[in-house]
Amino acid sequence: MAKEFRITLRNAGKIAPDSIDDYLREGGYQALKKARGMDRGKLIDEIEGTGKLRGRGGAGFNTGFKWKAAYETPSDVKYIVCNSDEGEPGTFKDRTIIENDPHTLIEGILIAAYAVGAQECYIYVRGEYTHCIELLRKAVQDAEAKKLTGGVQIHVVGGAGSYVCGEETTLLTSLEGYRGEPRLKPPFPTVAGYLGKPTVVNNVETFATVPVIVDKGAEWFSGIGAKEYPGTKLFSLSGDVKHKGVYELPTDAKLSELINELGGGVTEGHRIKAVQLGGGSCGFLTPDQLDVNLDFESARAIGASLGSGAVLVLDETHNMAEFARGTAHFFAHESCGKCAPCREGTSRLEEIMDDICAGGDLEKDVALIDKLGTLMADSCFCPLGQGASNPIRSAWKLFPEDFKSANAAGKKEA
Repeated sequence: MAKEFRITLRNAGKIAPDSIDDYLREGGYQALKKARGMDRGKLIDEIEGTGKLRGRGGAGFNTGFKWKAAYETPSDVKYIVCNSDEGEPGTFKDRTIIENDPHTLIEGILIAAYAVGAQECYIYVRGEYTHCIELLRKAVQDAEAKKLTGGVQIHVVGGAGSYVCGEETTLLTSLEGYRGEPRLKPPFPTVAGYLGKPTVVNNVETFATVPVIVDKGAEWFSGIGAKEYPGTKLFSLSGDVKHKGVYELPTDAKLSELINELGGGVTEGHRIKAVQLGGGSCGFLTPDQLDVNLDFESARAIGASLGSGAVLVLDETHNMAEFARGTAHFFAHESCGKCAPCREGTSRLEEIMDDICAGGDLEKDVALIDKLGTLMADSCFCPLGQGASNPIRSAWKLFPEDFKSANAAGKKEA
C-alpha cells in the first residue's frame, strides 16, 4: 500500500463511517467553514483553474467549469445532484468511499451548494447499495443535528436499477419520477437540469475530493500527479489478480504498478492476457501496453479510456469471444429502448455474437459487427449504444484466434 496516495480515502480505516464525531476529530467540515468564508467566484476559480479538478465519474469534464455555468445562470432555484448510481461493470469505488467515509461526500456536496447558490441537493444511489443509502441518510441527519448544513436540504434517493441511469440526463429524468431515458443536450443540466432548473451533476469521487482541495489549497492539489489531470484517482481492480480492491494512486502512476505491485499480479502459473481499462464499454489492452500512465491524455494516446477507473485483469484461460458475447448480452439487457439504433443495435450485436459462438459464418458476422458498430457510434442517443460494440471490436482485433476457436467449437457442437 506504500504506493497509494490517499486523498479521497484519507479517512478509510481511521474513522467509524457512521460517526460524525470521528470525522470532526479528523478535521472534517473545516473545509466547508473555509469555503463559506470565500467569495463564490473565487472558490469556483480555485476548483476550475488552479485545481484543475476534472470529473472522476468517467467523462473527465472540468468540475469548476460546470459549477461556474450553474453559478452564472440566473435562476431562483438551483440544484446539486450527486451521481452514485455506479452501474458500470467492474466499478465499486464510489461504494468504497461511502462505506468508509460518507461525510467527505456530504461536505463536498455542501461546498458545491454554497459555490453555485443551491439550497437543495440530491444523492442518487444505486438501488442495490442499501448499506450506502443507510449510511448517507444517517450522515445527513447527523450533519443537520450539528447545524452544519446551513439550511441546505440533502435528499438520499435509491436508484431505479438501470445501468443507463448512470448517464447524467437519464439520472435526472429518473429523479423526476419518469422512466430512465436520456435527454437531448443542449440544453445542458447546468442551464436546464432537474425540474428545468440549473443543476450541477458530479460523481461521488469528485465531490469527495473537493474538501481536501479547499482545505490544503488548489496549488497543492495541482502539484500531484499528471499536469493536465492532477490529483489522485481511485481504481477498482478486479479479475485474475491476487489482491482485488480499490486503490488510490496519483495520476502519473502506471497501470503496470497498479496491477503488479498493488494487485500482486495474476495468480501463480498464469499470465496476463488482456486488461479492460475504464469499464464494460471500453476496449482491451495487451500486456505490452500496461506501462501507460493513469491519466486521461496518456490513456487516450494509446486508444484507451480511463472511464470510471475500472481495471479488469484477464488471464490466458479466458476466451475473448465468449467474454465479448457476455458483454453483448449485458448491453442488450440494459438498453433503455428510447432510440432505435441502440434498441435494435444492441439486440443485433447479441444475436451476432451468439451466432459466432454457435458456429455461424465468422467472416460475415465480424463484418456486420464492424458496420453496425460504426452506425451505432454515429447515431445512438447516449453513450450506452455508442460504445456497446467497443469491447467486441477490440476483442476481435486483438484476439482473432479466440473468435476462430469459439466458432469452431460451435460448429463441432452443432
